[in-house]
Amino acid sequence: MFTTEAIMQTLNMFLFLTVELTALFLLISYLVGWLQLKIPPAKIEKILSDKNGRGYWVAGLLGAITPFCSCSTIPFLKGLLRAKAGFGTMMVFLFASPLLNPIIIGLFMVTFGVKVTVFYFVMAMGISMLAGFLLEKAGFESAVKESAYEEPKPAGCATGCGKDKVVISPYKQVWQSTIKDFKKVLPYLLLGISIGSLIYGFMPTELVAKYASDDNPFAIVVAAVIGIPLYIRAEAVIPLSAALAAKGMGMGAIMALIIGSAGASLTEVILLKSIFKNKLIIAFLTVIIAMAVISGYLYSVMF
Repeated sequence: MFTTEAIMQTLNMFLFLTVELTALFLLISYLVGWLQLKIPPAKIEKILSDKNGRGYWVAGLLGAITPFCSCSTIPFLKGLLRAKAGFGTMMVFLFASPLLNPIIIGLFMVTFGVKVTVFYFVMAMGISMLAGFLLEKAGFESAVKESAYEEPKPAGCATGCGKDKVVISPYKQVWQSTIKDFKKVLPYLLLGISIGSLIYGFMPTELVAKYASDDNPFAIVVAAVIGIPLYIRAEAVIPLSAALAAKGMGMGAIMALIIGSAGASLTEVILLKSIFKNKLIIAFLTVIIAMAVISGYLYSVMF
């Protein structure tokens, strides 16, 4: 099991994810900060307000056009929190963004065809919107940590604040805020990447196919649960799913695996702990697993 190949796969994945997610986090955090300079928080709040029926649609469509994975949604999510966007619409974005990003949809279309892609899109969008609405109505907003709403406070001047102070530009302040945010989440990020890389390197695809085959009546549930700790990038999850399908894995189980792996990951869950209380993290995972299971079984019944 501890072969040289598995060790190399684990190390390569760790290095790849560390570099990629660090770059994505810094870039997205900075872009969100820059947008906050250009777009007043009141406007964002109005667009994504829970009282605005279009807010849920806008949040879902925003998630569908942003090429974020489950981890890189976090800095954008922090920006929405600080802009006081509606809680329900914010959760819609959190669910929809990694599942409906253009990379996944494009690869889905090429690999599995139009019918499967349309079904996947409708299920992911519909359940994301429903979950956001229900979580808001159930009062889960109280499970967001107070610190998540706080704006980082970069220094206002570079060399003291007296008569000869040097005022820092707004863009440099955004960068300082970005670095401050990154330092807060770095331990969580590295822990999640380490765990995900170990699973990626040492869990053989044959094991997944064996326990999620058509002969197993609980294949879809197993695939949904396996998908979350088996952190797979959007660029890899579709080709891997095609390989599993060739080994005899049912399409319903594959649907559940894709939703579980793309919709959540250990890295994302660990990062969310810096924003959400355990109650909301459990609710988040419940929604992803439920979405994966419902979509998998419904696909098996309909097709």
